[in-house]
Amino acid sequence: NLPNLPGVYRMINVADEVIYVGKAKDLKKRVSSYFNKNLPSPRTRMMVSNIVKIETTVTRSEAEALLLENNLIKGLMPRYNVLFRDDKTYPYITLTGDEFSRLAFHRGTQRQGNKAKGSNQYFGPFPNAVAVRESIQLLQKVFKLRTCENTVFANRSRPCLQHQIERCTAPCVGFISPENYRNDVQQAAMFLQGKTTEVMDTLAEQMNIAAAKQEYEQAAVYRDRIQALRQVQAKQFVSDFNVSDADVIACAELQGQHCINLVMIRGGRHLGDRSYMPKNTDGETLENSVEAFIAQHYMAQNTPPLIVTGVKIETAVLEQVLSEQAGRKVKINTNAIGDKRVWLKMAQTNAELALGQRAATSANQTAKLLALREALRLPDSTERMECFDISHTMGEATVASCVVFDRGDMQNSEYRRYNITGITPGDDYAAMRDVLTRRYKKVAAGEGKRPDLIFIDGGKGQLGVAIEVMAEVGLEDILMVGIAKGEDRKPGLETMIFSDTGEMINLEKDNKGLHLLQQIRDEAHRFAITGHRAKRAKARLHSSLEDIEGIGAKRRKALLTRFGGLDGV
Repeated sequence: NLPNLPGVYRMINVADEVIYVGKAKDLKKRVSSYFNKNLPSPRTRMMVSNIVKIETTVTRSEAEALLLENNLIKGLMPRYNVLFRDDKTYPYITLTGDEFSRLAFHRGTQRQGNKAKGSNQYFGPFPNAVAVRESIQLLQKVFKLRTCENTVFANRSRPCLQHQIERCTAPCVGFISPENYRNDVQQAAMFLQGKTTEVMDTLAEQMNIAAAKQEYEQAAVYRDRIQALRQVQAKQFVSDFNVSDADVIACAELQGQHCINLVMIRGGRHLGDRSYMPKNTDGETLENSVEAFIAQHYMAQNTPPLIVTGVKIETAVLEQVLSEQAGRKVKINTNAIGDKRVWLKMAQTNAELALGQRAATSANQTAKLLALREALRLPDSTERMECFDISHTMGEATVASCVVFDRGDMQNSEYRRYNITGITPGDDYAAMRDVLTRRYKKVAAGEGKRPDLIFIDGGKGQLGVAIEVMAEVGLEDILMVGIAKGEDRKPGLETMIFSDTGEMINLEKDNKGLHLLQQIRDEAHRFAITGHRAKRAKARLHSSLEDIEGIGAKRRKALLTRFGGLDGV
C-alpha cells in the first residue's frame, strides 16, 4: 500500500519504540527491500525481526526527506541508526563590536552585539579549544589586540603585563589611537578570513611609508609582523585548495566500530582535526556512516564550500540540502587528487590511530572490570555501576553527583547533578538520603535504568543511610559498596564495605579492579565539585535585592549607587 513517492519511514517494535528511521526516493521500493530473503547483514536481519509496525511520511522531494530524517534521528535516537553525538559547542574566535575590539574565545550562541557598540565578528569553527587559544596567541603576537574583559579595560590606569611583553598596544591608557587600533583589528579579521597575502601587502606598504618618513622604529614593527605572518603561512597554510574553507572527512573501521576523522581548513589555514565515534555501526558500511555524519553534523554547523571525502557516497541530495542551508553552493568531492589526496590520507591515518587507541582503552577497561568482579566477588552480569558523592564548603552550596559506568566505559551523557536544599548545612547523611531517594524512587517506578552495583563515596554512616533509602523504595536487593578513605586519605588505602554482609575488604594498590573503582569514585568527586563551585560562585554574585518583586537590574543599580551599598539600602 506504500506510494512510489519520496519520504521517510519509521520502523517500530513491540514496545512501540522507533528502532530505525530512513529516507527513500521511492518509499515502496525501499521499504520492500527490507523483506527480501537475502538481507545484507545480521544486524539488518535482527532489526527486521523486531519490526511490528511501519509508519511513513511522504515529502515533496528527497532533499526534504533527508532533512526530516535527520530531525527524527536526533529526536528519537533509534537503536539501529548510526548516531553521532549532537555537538553544537564548537569554539570560535570573536572580535567584539566595542570601540576597541576585544579578541576572545567564544563557545555557544553567537551574539551580534548592539547598535551602540556595533556587531561582533565570529571566525571558525575550530576543532577544539586548544586550536582557538593557539590562534589567539598568534594574533596577539602579530596584531597586539586586547583580550581583557571590558570591566578590566575600563578601569586600567597603567598598562598591564600583556603590553610589557608586547602582546597588546595598551588602548586602555591611550597608547594607540582608535584609528590605528581599528586598522589592526581589520588586518586581524582579514587574516582569519584567509586574506593573508593582502594583509602582508598592506603591511609592506605601511613599512615603506614609515621608512620614507624616517620612522624606522614603526617600520621595524611592520617588518616583524610580516616575518611572523610568513612563518605562519609556511607552517599552517594549505595549497592546491581552490577555496579557503574546506573540510576533509575520512572513515576507518575496526572490529565493527567506525571512526570519522574531520580535518578543518579555515581561511586557508589547517586548524586541526577531530575524531568521532558513532554508535550502532556494527554491520554498517563506511558509506552509510559518512552519509550519516555529513547529514547530522552539518545541519547544525556552518558548512564550508568544499567537503572532501575518500568514501564513494551519493552526493546529489546532500549537496542540494547543504547548499540550501548555507545559502551558497556546497561541493562534496569524492575523487580527491593532488594535495587533497595527501590531506585525505592524513585524515585516514588519524581515524585509524583513534580506533587503535579506542580499542586499547576498551581492552584496558574490560580487564579492569574483570578484575573488579573478581576482587569484589561480583557476578559476571555486573555491567552498570553508579557512584554518588557530595560536595560543599562548610555546608554552603551543597551539590550531589551521580556518575555512571556501563558498557565498559564512563557514560557522560547519563551523569546527573542534584542541588541539595532543605537540610542542615553540612549534614552529609541528609544530603546522601536526599539524592538517593530522588534518584531511586524514579528507578523503582520504572522511569530509569536499574544499576547492578552502587558505590557510595563514604564510610559506614553514608552506607547505612543508603541501605535505609533503598529499603524504603523497594530496591534493597541492589548491592551497594561504601568506599571509606584510608589513613591520610591516600589513594590505594581505601576500604570497601558491603551493604549485604557488612564485610570490609582492602585491595592491593596495583589491583586493576581497585584502579577502576578509583576512576569511578574520582569522576564522581570531580563532577560534584565542579557543580558545587559553579553554584557557590553564582550564589556569591546574587544580591538580596533580586528577591524583591519589581526590582530589576537598573533599579537595583540605582539603589546601590544612591545609598552606597546594601547596608545603606
